[in-house]
Amino acid sequence: MEDKSMYSRKATLSLKISEFEVPPMQDLLIIGKKAPIGPEAVRRMSEALSPGQFTLLKIDHPKIEAILVRNSLLQMLDQTLLMKIVMEEAERLILDTTVLRSELKIAVSVQREVELG
Repeated sequence: MEDKSMYSRKATLSLKISEFEVPPMQDLLIIGKKAPIGPEAVRRMSEALSPGQFTLLKIDHPKIEAILVRNSLLQMLDQTLLMKIVMEEAERLILDTTVLRSELKIAVSVQREVELG
């Protein structure tokens, strides 16, 4: 018997990016190569404020050194795809001397179609 069901999964991303402020923790921190606070200090800060909630990802980019990302986001969306989208948007805004923070909401939409009868 042939399975004639159709399956579709999509994710809609909404990304808000602003300058780094206190309190610093949101969903993402994008750290410039010459930012006043470096990746290791950001990692220690995140561990102090929210233990085990964030992952620091080193980036090979002319202006961006690393991105601190909330672990729950990495569980919802493939890391490579998420970083590609974040990098495309952030590289237009960031200077190598800045740290950007970003709020990221992911809404998953699922649509299924099945054969009746």
